[in-house]
Amino acid sequence: LDFDFDKVTEQSKDNPVFYVQYAHARARSVLRHAGEAFGAAAVSPQHLALVDLAPLDDADELALVRRLANWPRQVEAAAEAHEPHRIAFALYDLAAAFHGLWNRGKEDPGMRFLIAENRGLSDARLALLQAVTGVIASGLGILGVIPAEELR
Repeated sequence: LDFDFDKVTEQSKDNPVFYVQYAHARARSVLRHAGEAFGAAAVSPQHLALVDLAPLDDADELALVRRLANWPRQVEAAAEAHEPHRIAFALYDLAAAFHGLWNRGKEDPGMRFLIAENRGLSDARLALLQAVTGVIASGLGILGVIPAEELR
């Protein structure tokens, strides 16, 4: 058994645990910023659960929604097959999809999660972020890993 301790402690996308935790921390950071910009009620789970998701019409956003919707079936399949690695792979794929969407916002201001002049779209994207953090936290919990709120 070859165990690369440097790899598992490395803070890069080459370390899958860090990569997934970074996605969680990044999404939580956006939610914190939204709370500061729009008020705490705007990012409360009660508010986000009632948000209209219709403004999410970008192909990458919809792919992320489908990935999130498939999460319960992935957990069930991993449990039935006694294959916990499926959880790890699913979380990595979810993190990659989220990071891709986040990076698009750096290049295209219309793809940012927070758009002050379009609260309906911002709310829908915040609900999407809330779902991403919930699934990542759930999956990491299954694997016995504590999700990071922020990374240094």
